[in-house]
Formats: sequence, structure tokens, C-alpha cells
Amino acid sequence: MASRNPDPKGVPGTPQPIDAVSLAIIEQLQEDGRRPYAAIGKAVGLSEAAVRQRVQKLLDQGVMQIVAVTDPLTVGLRRQAMVGINVEGDLDPVADALTAMDEVEYVVCTAGSFDLLIEIVCEDDEHLLETINKRIRTLPGVRSTESFVYLKLRKQTYTWGTR
Repeated sequence: MASRNPDPKGVPGTPQPIDAVSLAIIEQLQEDGRRPYAAIGKAVGLSEAAVRQRVQKLLDQGVMQIVAVTDPLTVGLRRQAMVGINVEGDLDPVADALTAMDEVEYVVCTAGSFDLLIEIVCEDDEHLLETINKRIRTLPGVRSTESFVYLKLRKQTYTWGTR
């Protein structure tokens, strides 16, 4: 009988623990994604080269991304909504199709009232209606949708990664 290995390092797809130094590097980049590696190194006690290597490893592992975050209103996207979706059968094909849509910012498989929750960002109400009615509701497996249109965004942060 084979014994179970409690060490997840050998299991593909198992997230590896992140050490305190890497968390500190992430925190530095969350404060300013353009902060120089030398300044980060000084703050966390590593050389610039060591920070560069750690950042590249975190990027390669998909632990983090370094991106520009915009306010959708300032770039002409005036309508955001959360959409709850109920699916018949396998969630994966529906989730994959939603992931491929430019308007969809994120897709989450959930437990509870909905099988999937997505956030969509559109130019206006007409674009929102077209996206939900003609593209999402027509996907094979989609049983129902419920939309929650954003009236005002009160808080949006990306600093939860190091708490």
C-alpha cells in the first residue's frame, strides 16, 4: 500500500507556500508596481539581482501579475455588472467560454445560489444588454442569469495578497 505524501511540493498544480521575503516583495510592488528592484532589495534585505530573480519566479508561477489598473469610466467603459449564472451540467465549458470574452474581467466558480459569478465591463447599457442576452445567455449549458448592475464603485483594492 502506497503511503500518502503530505509534502505538496511533488504534486503538480499544488500551490507552494510563499516565504516572508517574497511576501514583502509583493507588498512593495502592490504599493508601486514600478518601484525599482534596488529599492525593493533595500527594503527587504536582498540584492537587486536576487529581487529580480524572485519577481521573475513569482511571475512565472502565476503568483502575481504586474499590470496597470484603470478606472473603467476614464477609458470609456461606463457600465459594470456582476452576473450570477446557473449552469446545467459541467461548469468548465461555460467558464472557459466566459473567460474568452473580452468584456469578462473575472470568472469564479461558486457554491450557493449561483454556479458562476462573473464581472463584466461594457461601454454602455446597450453593450451590456448585447453581452448578456446575445453572448452569455446563448452559451450551451447556461440555464439562467441574474445581473447586478454597478451604480457606484466604492472600494476596489488589490492589496489583499499579503495579509
